[in-house]
Amino acid sequence: MADKPSVLFVCVHNAGRSQMAAAWLTHLAGDRIEVRSAGTAPGARIHPAAVEAMAEAGIDISRQAPKALTVDAVRESDVCVTMGCGDTCPVFPGKRYLDWKLDDPSGRDIEAVRPIRDEIRTLVEALIAELAPGRAEAAT
Repeated sequence: MADKPSVLFVCVHNAGRSQMAAAWLTHLAGDRIEVRSAGTAPGARIHPAAVEAMAEAGIDISRQAPKALTVDAVRESDVCVTMGCGDTCPVFPGKRYLDWKLDDPSGRDIEAVRPIRDEIRTLVEALIAELAPGRAEAAT
């Protein structure tokens, strides 16, 4: 791993889980960890309930847009966190892969998305503690 670790979050549409994870990591770790997110089949826009759930936590993801997964994004990341994309993520030797089993927020209302948002935050906090111990900002 380089001096500054990098994490890539991948889900199918890059419109919910991976966007929320990237936003949490950016919010909680600041510039201490490089953050990327992408989708294997990017959607047209971020799920409105994901935008609303993150706004409730004080994080604005409304200007984000789904991005396509590229081989370069995987190659340039130290850790690749997949969320429901199965075998469509390229695998490179020497990379660390994590698969987070999370419900898909697609088509769900805010009540159903809040627990997904909170579970993602918990997983991101654990990842920060592992990748940048003692350097994470206090939880807000």
